Amino acid sequence: MVIQVVSASRRTDIPAFYAEWLLNRLRAGYCLTSNPFNPRQVTRVALAPGETVLVLWTRDPRPLLPALPELEGFRHYFLFTLTAYPRHLEPGLPPLGQLVASFSRLSRLIGPRRVIWRYDPIILSRELDAAYHLQAFTALARALEGATERVVVSFLDPYPRVMRRLKVNRDPPDPDLLGRLAGIAGEHGIRLQTCAEGLEPEGKCVDDGLVSELSGVAVPARKDPGQRPACRCVASRDIGAYDTCLHGCLYCYATRGRAARRNLARHDPRAPWLLAPPD
Repeated sequence: MVIQVVSASRRTDIPAFYAEWLLNRLRAGYCLTSNPFNPRQVTRVALAPGETVLVLWTRDPRPLLPALPELEGFRHYFLFTLTAYPRHLEPGLPPLGQLVASFSRLSRLIGPRRVIWRYDPIILSRELDAAYHLQAFTALARALEGATERVVVSFLDPYPRVMRRLKVNRDPPDPDLLGRLAGIAGEHGIRLQTCAEGLEPEGKCVDDGLVSELSGVAVPARKDPGQRPACRCVASRDIGAYDTCLHGCLYCYATRGRAARRNLARHDPRAPWLLAPPD
């Protein structure tokens, strides 16, 4: 048997905003996805129970939680991004306390091994210095103790439009900070890994080891050619679309300005694709 790994999604938050669409596509057994650089190039992605592992990226899984029993035919795990930045950087997110509660609830439902915490991106600036991150990370690690086994961290990538939005001077990655965060995580039973940094300890968000464990089938450890050179994630098919996330995080590389609101009007939860290609 060949297992297909489906990323849902690096490009948007499907559990938070498009749970109905995802469930409809799982029932239909397939979805369509467009090449983000050539929207008219459309690929059919099979979604077969027992043959598909879903990697679900989210900041707020609550809309999908009632349907978790329906997902069990599709082996799955969550990458739950949880930071503690000032409100102006994450204007569309629910209050932090609600997100921590959602994380804990999700962990109780599917187990801590299948809920991976992402503390990402780490923004280092004059206002958000190492001391800030040590305090925020410590509070979150304490709150998530027992609810996860792993945390993935990475530093902000300086995409030009992101830096214009943030209006900060980005400090370089700090290996010493990583070591201190790893120590804090370990005190709470959480293993720290880095994402696409080339810094130890390196990890994989789309992890062939975990996918193989969940599916019972060995998955090739073939690097995803569509990701950055330093990324160690294995190959997957992403079924999301850029410019569709409504969280409004200023550091997000996947959304431009008000495009997500405009694209929401084009979204049809009954359609085979999350966002239909333009006419």
